[in-house]
Amino acid sequence: MKATPLSNCERRFLLRAVEERKRLDGRQCYDYRNVRISFGADYGCCVVELGKTRVLGQVSCELVPPKPNRPTEGILFFNLELSPMAAPGFEPGRQSELLVKLNRLIERCLRNSKCIDTESLCVVAGEKVWQIRLDLHLLNHDGNIIDAASIAGIVALCHFRRPDVSVQGEEVTVYTPEERDPVPLSIHHMPICVSFAFFQQGTYLLVDPSEREERVMDGLLVIAMNKHREICTIQSSGGIMLVKDQVLRCSKITAVKVAEITELIQKALENDQKVRKEGGKFGFAESIPNQKITAFKMESAAVDTNNVEEQAEEIITKADPPSEVFAKPILHTPGTAQIGEGIENSWGDLEESEREEAVEEEGESEATAFECQKMETEDTSMMRETKKDEPIVLSDSEEEEVVILEPQELPKKTRTQTNSKQENTSKKAFNKRRRKKRAA
Repeated sequence: MKATPLSNCERRFLLRAVEERKRLDGRQCYDYRNVRISFGADYGCCVVELGKTRVLGQVSCELVPPKPNRPTEGILFFNLELSPMAAPGFEPGRQSELLVKLNRLIERCLRNSKCIDTESLCVVAGEKVWQIRLDLHLLNHDGNIIDAASIAGIVALCHFRRPDVSVQGEEVTVYTPEERDPVPLSIHHMPICVSFAFFQQGTYLLVDPSEREERVMDGLLVIAMNKHREICTIQSSGGIMLVKDQVLRCSKITAVKVAEITELIQKALENDQKVRKEGGKFGFAESIPNQKITAFKMESAAVDTNNVEEQAEEIITKADPPSEVFAKPILHTPGTAQIGEGIENSWGDLEESEREEAVEEEGESEATAFECQKMETEDTSMMRETKKDEPIVLSDSEEEEVVILEPQELPKKTRTQTNSKQENTSKKAFNKRRRKKRAA
């Protein structure tokens, strides 16, 4: 991760605040940020918010052959991804040193602590077992990734349900959620990581460091513990020397924080299960505040459906009768009808401009008809002359070749002209009928 380095002034300011027992977000030295848990629509999907640090957890399963050295145990696979969406310093597709360290710590916290009963994941010994895969995606980075990732991982595993199976001989049947209810995983305990940041070679201690506090810290101590005060894993980084009293003090603080977080997880799981049984609002939609426009909610109004027919009759009797009803439309001329309330046509006589246009149209139609007749007579006379005359012969004295030009077919103009003549006559008749109707 290549984050922008802090200036000397910022480093001095943060270290001075740590010496004075003050933090940028107003917390005390041993205070934890608020933890918020929300679930998705499917089982095994959750989002954990630790302050502004957000981690998405998703669990999936698959039937696979077991490992040769463990034929009766299921397989657990954990993967943590750091994308540039969480922080600009993360590079995509690269296994950084921070990512490798976090993945190893998550595996030691969840797998080596034996929090999941892997023998319950066996379907057929030596042939088929369940492979449980946990994918953790960092959505926003504001410090203390390991604590948020451990909480998201154990919550997603507790919330997950695998399909039910049955074995008859060598045949294995996997049932859908509609056929049989999914089966939850067998989880013995819930290990949770708690991080401690040390400053000035262990002189000062902060719980749940933020992103800026992590930049100026000298070392980090991570303790994974369950509510039974059993330490699952412990890791120290940064090259600082810690005495026994400091480690014991951190373990006591971890026991208190783990008990609080475990109770919060159990309440969140119970509330989600209760809401799903009641068919209410669950999933990420539940985490959207009602003040936003995307979560606009209107209270349902009760509708009384009793005595509907009687109420309808009363309304009809009290209503005024219609003023006038026309059973059939009024037909002014054959082939036309009045659309609307059946009122007769109220158009007046033609205006002067319309009359002038009608006269001009009549003159143009007569002129076009006269021209068509003239052209038709000329074409017929030319055809007669060509029939009477003999074929035209062109001779050449040198080559003595004879070319006979025969009369061509009738031009197509005559047909189009006759069609235009018929159209003009029909238009003329239509205009006369229209003027008579308007005059009447």
